[in-house]
Amino acid sequence: MNFHNFNAFKMAQQQFDTVAEQLHLDQGMRELLLMPLREYHFQIPVKMDDGTSKVFRGFRIQHNDACGPAKGGIRFHPQETADTVRALAIWMTWKCAVINIPLGGGAGGVVCDPHHLSMREQEQICRGWVRQLAKNIGPTSDIAEPDIMTDCQHMIWMLDEYEKISGLKSPGAITGKTVELGGSRGRQEAPGYGITFTLREALKQMHLPPHNTTASVQGFGHVAQCVIELYQKLGGKVICVACWNQEEMLPLTFRKPGGVDLKELLGITDRFGSINPRQAAEQGYEVLPGEAWLQQEVDILIPAAMENQITADNVRELSPCVKVIAEGANGPVTPEADNVIKDRGILLIPDLLCNAGGVLGSYFEYVQNTANYYWKKEELLAKLDVRMTSAFLAVSDLARRKRLYMRDAAYMIAIERVARACRAKGWV
Repeated sequence: MNFHNFNAFKMAQQQFDTVAEQLHLDQGMRELLLMPLREYHFQIPVKMDDGTSKVFRGFRIQHNDACGPAKGGIRFHPQETADTVRALAIWMTWKCAVINIPLGGGAGGVVCDPHHLSMREQEQICRGWVRQLAKNIGPTSDIAEPDIMTDCQHMIWMLDEYEKISGLKSPGAITGKTVELGGSRGRQEAPGYGITFTLREALKQMHLPPHNTTASVQGFGHVAQCVIELYQKLGGKVICVACWNQEEMLPLTFRKPGGVDLKELLGITDRFGSINPRQAAEQGYEVLPGEAWLQQEVDILIPAAMENQITADNVRELSPCVKVIAEGANGPVTPEADNVIKDRGILLIPDLLCNAGGVLGSYFEYVQNTANYYWKKEELLAKLDVRMTSAFLAVSDLARRKRLYMRDAAYMIAIERVARACRAKGWV
C-alpha cells in the first residue's frame, strides 16, 4: 500500500476546492466546510497481558453536523493519523448528503495493530476510547460504527461502556452491533451490496450485461467479500483478488482466470481478510505481487481496501479493457489519477456514492434502534437498493446534463445540501 508522502486530508480538501469553485461558494462557507468543526485527540492507557503498560493514541473528529448527528467509523490501524481521520470525516459528511440522510460526518481511530493484541487488550482500548469521549458522543450527537479492523465485538464493548457511563440504554449510540444486541439484519451485507447496486446501475447505462463482464477486486475484508458475492450472483466473473498478507507484511494478488471461488477463498482466509498464499497456490491460484490486481485485462476494477491506491504513479498501468472503476474504499483514486481516468473515458463511480451503503445500513440500524422496531433482512436490503439506486441516478443525471465527471457531480449534490443546511441555521 502506497502511503509515502500521501496526505488523505489534503486530497479531500483538493476535491472539495475543485467543486466549491464551480459552485461559486462564498469564502465564509468554504472556510466552514473545509475544516472539521471539532477534534478530539487523546491517550488511552492500557495494562497489557504481560503486566506492562502501553499508551495508544486515539482520535474522534466531527467535520460537520448541520444536517444531523455526526456519523462515522472507528479504525484500528498502525498507520492511523489525524489527517486520515479528518479526511474520513469530511468524506462522511458528503456521503450522508449525497444519499440524502439526516446525518453529518465524523470519524475516529486508534493507532494500534489488532493482529498483535489479545482480545482483552482490544477490549480495554475500546472501553478507554469511549471513556475519553463519553460526553461528546451519543445517539443525538455522534454515532460510531465499525471500520477497518474493527467489528461488531468492538462496537458491543464500546456501547456497553457508553451505557455504563451514561446510565441509559442507548442502542442507537453505536451501530454495527450483533442482532441480539440491537443490530440490524442485513447491516453486514449493506456496504458491499451498496457498491454492487451502483455498479449494476452503471452497467445498465453502458448497456453491459453483468454476465458479460469480468472484474478485479482489491481487498478481501467483509465488504469486498459481499461485493464479490452479489456481483457473481448477477452473473459477473471475478478473476483476481488482492489483499494484505500479514505474514509477508506486503500485499499479494491471487488470480484465477476461470473465476475465483468465493467459498474456497473464505476457507483459507483469516478474520482480517488475509488469504493464505501457500493454500491458495495449492488450489490453483496464481500468487502475484500486490499491484497486479490493477493491471488485469478486465472490464471493472473495484478498489475496496484503502485510500491512495490508484495514483499518478500507476494509473497508466490500467488495461485498455477497463471500462468502470467502482470505488469501494474511501479515497482510493488520487486527483492526479482522476485526470487520466477522465481523459480515457472510464466511468468512475465515486466513493462518496459507491460505498455509501455502509452508512446507509448503519442509518437504518439507528432508525430501528430509535423506534425499537426491527425489520427483516430482505426489507432492509430492499430499502438499501432503492436508496442507492436513487442516489446513483441523481448523480448520473446531473453528470450527463452538465457534462461533469461523476465525482464532481456527486460532490455538487452533497456540498449544496450541506451548504443549504448551514445557511438555514445562520452559521454563515
